[in-house]
Amino acid sequence: MSRLYHQYQIMRRAMKREMREHRSSFIVFSVLRALVVLVMVLQALNHNYENVLLCALTLLLMLLPSFVQLELRVELPKTLEIIILVFIFAAEILGEIRAFYVRVPLWDTMLHTVTGFLAAAVGFSLVDLLNRSKRQTFQLSPVYLAMTAFCFSMTIGVLWEFFEFAMDQVFSMDMQKDTVIHEIHSVLLNPQGRNARVTIDGIERVIVNGRDLGVDGYLDIGLIDTMKDLFVNFIGAACFSVFGYFYVKSRGKNKIAGNLIPELKKEENDFLTQEEQREDL
Repeated sequence: MSRLYHQYQIMRRAMKREMREHRSSFIVFSVLRALVVLVMVLQALNHNYENVLLCALTLLLMLLPSFVQLELRVELPKTLEIIILVFIFAAEILGEIRAFYVRVPLWDTMLHTVTGFLAAAVGFSLVDLLNRSKRQTFQLSPVYLAMTAFCFSMTIGVLWEFFEFAMDQVFSMDMQKDTVIHEIHSVLLNPQGRNARVTIDGIERVIVNGRDLGVDGYLDIGLIDTMKDLFVNFIGAACFSVFGYFYVKSRGKNKIAGNLIPELKKEENDFLTQEEQREDL
């Protein structure tokens, strides 16, 4: 127990130093954390305990950038760190608790685009840092790094859609949001059982078990939402892959890409190692 406590104290001190390293990202972190705590208190007063747990999860997720920097000995650019923090707040607090996914058009689309962008950044950084490691003797081309980032991001996007589908099927949730459509094309509706599509268009009213759905059309159960999410993930991944390509081609000269791609930590900024050495003294 004493050893675990010491490890906790080391990590706590290192995390505190890490979060304060970049003034701008620390200000954003502090403001967003205060807002999350405020929302948590309001949800508790309204007895919405599921949302209270979601707020607690959000607070933990907001520590993730600092934790990753400490454990992996990498330096996240302050621009990327701020994007991650704002993304977490927008997805969990605004999207889920404030229902922006329903109330704000294209909110989900925007976040999935950012997800594709961030996932590509992670994939690119993992390979790029390995590519620049002094322990390795191989060098990967900029095109290979860009393609790796793109494929990594798309894989994350597909796995997320698998997760949404599983949650909808197993727990009867509605993560794959429905889309109102006004025409359908299906070979299943062919009265002769032939492989020829039947089109029903101009759908303005659908009745299920004697009840009018009241959506002025037919419901597409998740397919359009899934494909739209993957498409905007594709756009985000492609955009970052282009940034990554030019970053490698002009190492240290592309300021835009440099604000988005992590670097290896310098010794003077390796706060976890410093705190561990301090504890050993």
